[in-house]
Amino acid sequence: MSTVPDPVRPRFLRTPDAAVHLGLSPRTLEKHRCYGTGPVYHKLGGRIVYRREDLDAWAEQGLRRSTSDPGRGIVHPAKRIDGYTGPVRR
Repeated sequence: MSTVPDPVRPRFLRTPDAAVHLGLSPRTLEKHRCYGTGPVYHKLGGRIVYRREDLDAWAEQGLRRSTSDPGRGIVHPAKRIDGYTGPVRR
């Protein structure tokens, strides 16, 4: 009798794979990281990696049952949340 081993799931996901996991673009995830609005991550040397559990926990903060449901947390958009608008380009 031969058993098929379970496929190995990586413990950490790089940005492109984490973005696919969340249904976002990698660039959006990078912006979240810069603005501090995204999921927690690990920096291993020069590499940015995410744990699946952290990605899922961050996404769960945006869980709502209706448009009037305040939910348990806030998932901010990938932009500055401190009101800074930056220089105006002309």
